[in-house]
Amino acid sequence: MKLPRNIDGDELASLLNRYGYRIDHQTGSHQCLSAVISGKTHDLTIPRHKPLRVGTLHEILKDVAEHQKISRDKIIAELFG
Repeated sequence: MKLPRNIDGDELASLLNRYGYRIDHQTGSHQCLSAVISGKTHDLTIPRHKPLRVGTLHEILKDVAEHQKISRDKIIAELFG
């Protein structure tokens, strides 16, 4: 499945609530999110750019998929499908 080309950082942060990520704090134009996954804390940094670059979105979703132990395609389908 293709990545969306028009998603911004704030939108992605709210979509990642489904996986337990919550905004922890913000530094400048970047939001720091964290989630407890299998007893371990996982932190993400998401730029608040409009729109996010495709490569940036790809890497964030790849990181989430690794820590959630599911495929990146499944995450894309659940978030944007």
